[in-house]
Amino acid sequence: MKSYFVAASMLMLGIASASAADIAARPYTKAAPIVATAYDWSGFYVGANGGGSWSRKCWDVVPFTITNPTLGVLNFAGPEGCHTASGATAGGQIGYRGQQAAWVFGVEAQGNWADLSGSNPSVAPLFAGFANRSRIDAIGLFTGQVGYSWGSFLLYAKGGAAVVRDRYESFITTGFGPGVPVGFIADRGAETRWGGAIGAGAEYGIARNWSLAVEYDHLFMGTNNVRMTYDPAFIAALNHDERIRQDVDMVTVRVNYRFGGPVVAKY
Repeated sequence: MKSYFVAASMLMLGIASASAADIAARPYTKAAPIVATAYDWSGFYVGANGGGSWSRKCWDVVPFTITNPTLGVLNFAGPEGCHTASGATAGGQIGYRGQQAAWVFGVEAQGNWADLSGSNPSVAPLFAGFANRSRIDAIGLFTGQVGYSWGSFLLYAKGGAAVVRDRYESFITTGFGPGVPVGFIADRGAETRWGGAIGAGAEYGIARNWSLAVEYDHLFMGTNNVRMTYDPAFIAALNHDERIRQDVDMVTVRVNYRFGGPVVAKY
């Protein structure tokens, strides 16, 4: 009997081993690749901006002479002083960017309304009792850009052309009689001036297709001669040119909408 049970056990073990050998190995399945995403700054974009700006202006009288029956020959020349015209600015921009690896290149046009105003009393001896006032009411930029991105964060520099629209006037600060009270505008001038611009900014993608930026720009507007024309009721003989130097600084917050998908899949 004992021999029978031993033989039966050996037979069962043999059958179990053969069955296990016949079972196919479980197939190996390769894990799905991990998909990484990278922010892509390429594409056309439009946006809006707003902030503050200030302009330093210095006036010099372009030498001229008038002859007065009572005072004789009067020679006008020399500096009239400087002032800062400051205020708010707001506008919009449109541009295009292309990205190569982490480098971003682009072009942009920007147009802003502005309200930058300021004044100073004239320090020219023959213009004592007068003050000069200026106002910038429009600013435009046409620039190229180069930047470096870390995903959805972009640092960039820009440079190109700038244009501003200036208005100038002189007004009376000391009463000269009933016809010319304090505050009377004696002369006016205006110009559209072109110059150069450089700037830098930091931009961050806050949502699909939307980004937010802070930007600083400096405008080199040079020196121009501006014709100042007196009110005919005042002293038209004082019509003259002012040599006016100026530059402009701007700090703006910008929001952009970029057309197209901002994310590219990388494996």
